[in-house]
Amino acid sequence: METIRHRDLRNDSSKVLARVAAGESFAVTNHGDIAAVLLPPGLSELDRLTAAGKVREPRKRGVRFTQLPRTAGHTTQEILDDIRGRW
Repeated sequence: METIRHRDLRNDSSKVLARVAAGESFAVTNHGDIAAVLLPPGLSELDRLTAAGKVREPRKRGVRFTQLPRTAGHTTQEILDDIRGRW
């Protein structure tokens, strides 16, 4: 995401908005602090959070938590029963 100053947004707003409409994202600063984030319309919530730096893409694509190999030899219920003394 590119960072632009408030002054640059004000002076070249039509160019900046055209770039946003084309898919680019901008962080707008005011006195060095981020005051706003300009994102293209139609992004999903995940895309918006990723562009804003709130979340990141997974390191391995296509691997879901449920697909990870189980390392324990017991189910979660068996482990909880053991902790609770029900064995």
